[in-house]
Amino acid sequence: MKTILITGGSGFLGSNLCARLLDEGNKIICVDNNYTGRMENINHLLSHPNFTFIKHDICEPLKLTQKLDQIYNLACPASPPAYQGNHAIKTTKTSVYGAINMLELAKEHKATILQASTSEIYGDPLVHPQNEDYRGNVNPIGIRACYDEGKRCAESLFFDYHRHENVDIKVIRIFNTYGPNMDPNDGRVVSNFICQALSGKDITIYGDGSQTRSFCYVDDLIDIIIKVMNSSRDFQGPINTGNPGEFTIRELAQKIIEKTNSKSKIIHKDLPLDDPTQRRPDITLAKDKFNWEPKINLDEGLDKTIEYFKKNINRFKG
Repeated sequence: MKTILITGGSGFLGSNLCARLLDEGNKIICVDNNYTGRMENINHLLSHPNFTFIKHDICEPLKLTQKLDQIYNLACPASPPAYQGNHAIKTTKTSVYGAINMLELAKEHKATILQASTSEIYGDPLVHPQNEDYRGNVNPIGIRACYDEGKRCAESLFFDYHRHENVDIKVIRIFNTYGPNMDPNDGRVVSNFICQALSGKDITIYGDGSQTRSFCYVDDLIDIIIKVMNSSRDFQGPINTGNPGEFTIRELAQKIIEKTNSKSKIIHKDLPLDDPTQRRPDITLAKDKFNWEPKINLDEGLDKTIEYFKKNINRFKG
């Protein structure tokens, strides 16, 4: 049994990771200020004897008496409406101050720490698909910069703490992920389209819909996250984690309309500033190092996700 701290633990990815690691027999300390996380994602875990929830903002230092073995740092608003709106400064603070505080905690406990970085560090890529050597094409003063540059700074901090403080680090770059426990209001394309389709509302595509994304089902992502965390100390990353299957936004909308038997129509709005035109991970490193590649294709994953939203749509409306 390991004692594992998961920041952002009541969020989409964090709650799925908490449940998996708890099932594997570990002691889980879930930390979240519920800024964008939701308690309903972890309510079913609260009665488990090996699960502890601490409401805390990682922008502030965290002191724990329990010895930690591992820290997964997943805390950060990842919703475009959040980080492009009123939460921009908070997003940068969480990425930077939060990384420093969690790295200091890892140093104190001699724990391995994993940073959930993002494909957003590649910006609007000029190289396709993106591999880990690509340094990106990011607008440092744009409306997405708080997230893009915040995560880039966090990666820098992680490697400096490894070089200068001997902290055992892992850095993963997460591409678009979807599945149960997504927030219906977080502005991500899969949850947006499913909720609009189930409610019979028009499905909103920004731009002409020809921009591409690669969608990874959450269970596959959790598999590689855990593999990377438990890898040998001489591997730090960064490593791309995602599904290399590439689809246009228009194709995604049409799939969801078909699967939900929705009468929703597709409407178009202006493309937001700095929105990437294409996004697809090169996962050669993950295949070679960990023998990992996603198992769940988009059709199967969408079926599971649609079923989750069907069961919860009325609660979300409330």
